[in-house]
Amino acid sequence: MGKYVLKRVILLVPTLLIILIAVFSLMRMVPGSPVLALLEGEEDVTQQRIWEVEEEMGFHDPIVVQFGRYMKGIISGDWGTSYFNDQPVFSNMTAVWEPTLLITAYATIITVVIAIPVGIFCATHRNSVLDYIISTLSTITMVIPGFIMGLLLCYFFGFKLGWFPAIGYTYISEGGLGKALWSVTLPSFALGLHHVASLARYTRSSMLDVLGQDYIRTARAKGLSLRKVYYKHALKNTLSIVATTIAGSIAGMLGGAAVTEKVFNIRGMGTLAVDSLSRRDYSQEQAIVLFMAFIFLAIDLLMDIMYKALDPRIEYE
Repeated sequence: MGKYVLKRVILLVPTLLIILIAVFSLMRMVPGSPVLALLEGEEDVTQQRIWEVEEEMGFHDPIVVQFGRYMKGIISGDWGTSYFNDQPVFSNMTAVWEPTLLITAYATIITVVIAIPVGIFCATHRNSVLDYIISTLSTITMVIPGFIMGLLLCYFFGFKLGWFPAIGYTYISEGGLGKALWSVTLPSFALGLHHVASLARYTRSSMLDVLGQDYIRTARAKGLSLRKVYYKHALKNTLSIVATTIAGSIAGMLGGAAVTEKVFNIRGMGTLAVDSLSRRDYSQEQAIVLFMAFIFLAIDLLMDIMYKALDPRIEYE
């Protein structure tokens, strides 16, 4: 197991390098200039003034020099300073990352707790009335955009019924973990329900594939109960496949957090990312994307370790 994990960690190095190059390059391909956005409030901005600020910010250096400076900062732990509030980008992120990470974690739990049992039930009751009903509801849920789902939940469960807070976020330091979770219940469901549908369908499909394998038929022929066949033999191999979908869902949730935060008026990482992109705040946007990439790669590594634990035959050549 240790050798396997070491190989996976080594394989992350070129992946991280590609991500760094992509983030740095794509930010400079976005139309607009951070200097123009920075000087927007000033009167009588001349071309000379723009040139001076660009020179001061290092934009006149060759692109290779700029990238080298960026890499040096990443390696040394200095991810840069925001162009617009002159604060370290990490300080800006730590001020808002709590709601985003909490919503994503909560939505992931909702997705896994609901989707996997539903998918297993549909697979073990294939072509039943409930299977058709659940499959239809899953399709409907999948095609509803996340912001529409958020608005519906906000209206019915927030404003009409008053069961949950409709807008805003209560930080853990202010009200404790319980109140923080309570305040993000609706955005977490809005973010997670779409992934519940896709994961349930994927679990159903994977479970049906496993139930058709020879060793499952052999287990049933030996007289094992359906419960043991489903949950002891079939489920283990199904989960090793479904884990990939879960990892992809987490990445999708992190990416979709911006829309959900806007709907529920929560300032988190997604909102900061959108604001930074609109202002062409290269340093801040690069730091956010890189931080999200680190999270996803860590999750991907954990998924691979889980694969190995579930199926020791897996090896990297």
